[in-house]
Amino acid sequence: MSKTWIKERKREYYYQMAKKENYRSRAVYKLFQAVKKYRFIRSGDVVVDLGAAPGGWLQACRKVVGEEGFVLGIDLNGIQSIKFSNVRCIIDDITDPLIINRIMELLPRPADVVISDVSQNISGIWEVDHARQIDLARRSLQIATSILKSKGNFFVKVFQGEMSNDFLEEVKRYFRFVKWVKPKASRKRSAEIYMLGTNLKSRSVGTSPKEKS
Repeated sequence: MSKTWIKERKREYYYQMAKKENYRSRAVYKLFQAVKKYRFIRSGDVVVDLGAAPGGWLQACRKVVGEEGFVLGIDLNGIQSIKFSNVRCIIDDITDPLIINRIMELLPRPADVVISDVSQNISGIWEVDHARQIDLARRSLQIATSILKSKGNFFVKVFQGEMSNDFLEEVKRYFRFVKWVKPKASRKRSAEIYMLGTNLKSRSVGTSPKEKS
């Protein structure tokens, strides 16, 4: 990261707001804005956060679900404890074939919502980064359709590119309402965008998507 980029980030509005309001990441406002508009997380919900470090989205989820909900965060990196009894964090890999079983063992019931801000290390080669992000989004979708209750919701980060529309059609197979979402807190120059899928179809309609080699 260049010194110029770091200076610009520290002057940036949402970065300053996160510091002022004691949130761990400016990304918290992306989730707050999307939830406020589409109401896909509600009080009392069970939420699974994939790629949860450093914990900003966990903080946002806990604020929305309140004392009656439950939030599980998963990341390859350790996450500093969030001091609420109904927020739990584990260090794990979402690409591990056994992760779905481990998640289900930790949830009080099938999830109402799965959110995923997971991202790989950026290579700087756009085609590679786009493809890798789609792979992670697809894996997040596979986990979501395995652990969500019927009519559950899914929110996942994608990098815009030639594979985006194919992923959109894939998500439509499993959710009744699907929409691209670009929260105001997402930087305009960023290729980052989010896919929202709500109202998971009955499991009798189809099985979870399979991993693609």
